[in-house]
Amino acid sequence: EPLPESLEVDTKPQDMSAAKGGLVIFTANSNPSSRELGRRIADNISFPTETRVQIEESVRGKDIFIIQTVSKDVNTTIMELLIMVYACRTSCARNIIGVIPYFPYSKQCKMRKRGSIVSKLLASMMCKAGLTHLITMDLHQKEIQGFFNIPVDNLRASPFLLQYIQEEIPDYRNAVIVAKSPASAKRAQSFAERLRLGIAVIHGEAQDAESDLVDGRHSPPTVKNIGAIHPSLEIPLLIPKEKPPITVVGDVGGRIAIIVDDIIDDVDSFLAAAETLKERGAYKIFVMATHGILSSDAPQLIEESAIDEVVVTNTIPHEIQKLQCPKIKTVDISMILSEAIHRIHNGESMSYLFRNIGMDD
Repeated sequence: EPLPESLEVDTKPQDMSAAKGGLVIFTANSNPSSRELGRRIADNISFPTETRVQIEESVRGKDIFIIQTVSKDVNTTIMELLIMVYACRTSCARNIIGVIPYFPYSKQCKMRKRGSIVSKLLASMMCKAGLTHLITMDLHQKEIQGFFNIPVDNLRASPFLLQYIQEEIPDYRNAVIVAKSPASAKRAQSFAERLRLGIAVIHGEAQDAESDLVDGRHSPPTVKNIGAIHPSLEIPLLIPKEKPPITVVGDVGGRIAIIVDDIIDDVDSFLAAAETLKERGAYKIFVMATHGILSSDAPQLIEESAIDEVVVTNTIPHEIQKLQCPKIKTVDISMILSEAIHRIHNGESMSYLFRNIGMDD
């Protein structure tokens, strides 16, 4: 059934009477083109805009599910979501469930020197706005669930990707599941065990930004030529890491290589892994990921690379990227989100959606 048109999200410029001599621009709601024209006019005169949400039917005592995918302007997307949640809260909705297939800022879930844990901040903002439940998919780190003080259902896209491998890759029995770094080994092992295939791990790549070297425990920086507080205390120095030359642990010669990961955004590491696998004798290379952000010139780089196919789900819109690169394929995961919404609304158990999923999956 089509979604009811009960929630109107619009943008209108702020009152700039102090800075613009009493100038205020309004846009009518009769036609989407008028709102777009108003937005363009405001942009041309450096007019800041704000999001306005108006609920056009009663939501009192109802379960409200807000579906929000991440657009190119991720910060606007987040603000829009928070305002929508708060509007439902102040309208006395019984439950407000956010359906956010890709949780933004999920890579910023660790302390990095004098940085911040942005995903923790975002979780706090969502809870403060009034969110009572979150449905998401393949969090970058499962521990992000602990940032929330509300229930979080972290669904998995792997059943859909596994089905794609079995149905769309005719000779997948001659494939090997590849982890492009040791950090992805658990995910690769999960795929390999379910498909009864071998596994290979690429080791020795360039230093990853998520390594221990950027952990917050290195802050504040060490100061040279300063000894311990007490002369008798000698704190042992941690030996710095040194990456070995790139090696592939596992046999990929004459086989199909399927690289698996949760997010594909900056494709440099995937391209380097594909080149390494080609040198080791792999004759076809597939990349499987849940979230296809594919920002910047990623489609063009994929099109010109040794990768034969990139398979992602529709947790993030990427229709423009598909037009730029025919190698990008999409797997629909709306079915599991629909089932989750149905079960939460009816108070049914969610364990059905987590069958055969272990702690390491």
